[in-house]
Amino acid sequence: MPLTNDELIDRGMATAVYAAQSPDRMAVMSPYGDRTFRELNERTNQLVRVLRGLGAVNGSTIALVCRNRPEFIEVYEAALRGGFRLTPINWHLTADEIAYIVDDSEAVALIGEAFFADTLIATVKQLAGSPSLLSVGGEIDGFASYDDALAAHDASDIDDPEPGGAMLYTSGTTGRPKGVRRAMGMAPALYRLHSRNSPHAGDTNRSLVTGPLYHAAPLSISLTAPLAAGLGIVLMDGWSPEETLELIEQHHITHTHLVPIMFHRLLALDDAAKQRHDLSSLRLVLHGAAPCPVDVKQRMIEWWGPVIEEYYAATEGGGTYITSKEWLEKPGSVGKATPGSVVEVRDPSGAPSAVGEVGTVWFKRSAIEPFEYHRDPDKTASVHDGDFFTLGDMGYIDDDAYLFLTGRTAELIISGGVNIYPAEVDAVILEHPAVHDVATVGVPDEEWGEAVKAVIVVRDGIVADDALAKELLAFCRDRLAHFKCPRTIDFTDELPRFETGKILRRVVRDRYWPK
Repeated sequence: MPLTNDELIDRGMATAVYAAQSPDRMAVMSPYGDRTFRELNERTNQLVRVLRGLGAVNGSTIALVCRNRPEFIEVYEAALRGGFRLTPINWHLTADEIAYIVDDSEAVALIGEAFFADTLIATVKQLAGSPSLLSVGGEIDGFASYDDALAAHDASDIDDPEPGGAMLYTSGTTGRPKGVRRAMGMAPALYRLHSRNSPHAGDTNRSLVTGPLYHAAPLSISLTAPLAAGLGIVLMDGWSPEETLELIEQHHITHTHLVPIMFHRLLALDDAAKQRHDLSSLRLVLHGAAPCPVDVKQRMIEWWGPVIEEYYAATEGGGTYITSKEWLEKPGSVGKATPGSVVEVRDPSGAPSAVGEVGTVWFKRSAIEPFEYHRDPDKTASVHDGDFFTLGDMGYIDDDAYLFLTGRTAELIISGGVNIYPAEVDAVILEHPAVHDVATVGVPDEEWGEAVKAVIVVRDGIVADDALAKELLAFCRDRLAHFKCPRTIDFTDELPRFETGKILRRVVRDRYWPK
């Protein structure tokens, strides 16, 4: 007996439903090609058959290194209906960093874009495992052709869809990133949430993807939920403020996701550029990922209207939400707990903090979408307390149950909405023969929110000067993805530590933040 549309959606085949209803409607638009719903659905079916032929089974991981292009969405859609987990990898990472994730995720296949051929070839040489290799957008030595592999398979709907999902990697304070394993089959829930929150969702609505899809927010908010609800997807390859306005007008964009640094750069445009484009199609502009200055958000609401809504969450889950109307009444707040979520603020003893008292923010673990860190039960346990978990953020709750964040733990740096973990940077800097000790911290930056700074103690006999600082910056850039590298370096005679030897990073960080 054929599956109903609701059953198809529950098994990750929403695009198959829309392909049957409106086969020639555009599903994906990008600088690297477009896809109608029929084309996207057919190529997704072919890819599921390819991956199963390569040994992928329910629960298998598929690793992907790819820019924002239609093939990225095809691979993700194949995971959602094939019962696989997609692990999209930040393509700014080095070959060593990528190889670690591919091996740690136990990926059965690595799909890579030819644009990153040199890095991917170096990656394969460092792999401990032996995943199948497919190349998108051109040839890579040792990789089979993605398009040729698809062409050899039937494009009709698979008859045994299984709900899949994603396993994104988020770094920890100990350095190496960890895979966040969440429940499979969450696309249907996102579809229903998006449809409920966006009553205008339908054939004429489109979502603009402004950030790289390897990040959790663009993947879930700008792609998964809108596409599952039937919206067309417009992909940006790289971000600029003027192009964002052009695309909103050109494609009549209704939904998008931005981070505060994008607000900052949009507001920096001259008045002529701001007034040049028709933005009246916008219905929902979500933002999160980093703290947003009150003045910046106020000015954006004045410009774009009350379509800007904010969330506070992470790859691991949790969540608060606030509309423009609420925010104007509670400026600076990140909102109340979302339906089904519980937020607590606790003092250092673990007891609930009083109203208005700053403490650590805790979320109740979702019963329908629990998470664990892949192959790391100790790390999973370290952030949990019974049914609650914490991301280490600090804040307070007011009389009306609105949450206000006051800062981040000293260990985590958020620069332009991207998480950077200082222990990983420290480990690289300590490899330099001139370095005795180091503490990497986030410092205030008007544009990025936080910028990476390394505070260094040099070895005896070493001259701490500008030449050494430049040498150390270059040393980092050769060994780390550039977004992780310090922008500035300070030298000091001594760094504060606990009696146990652990660096008192907050003390170092507080020197640079206003009291």
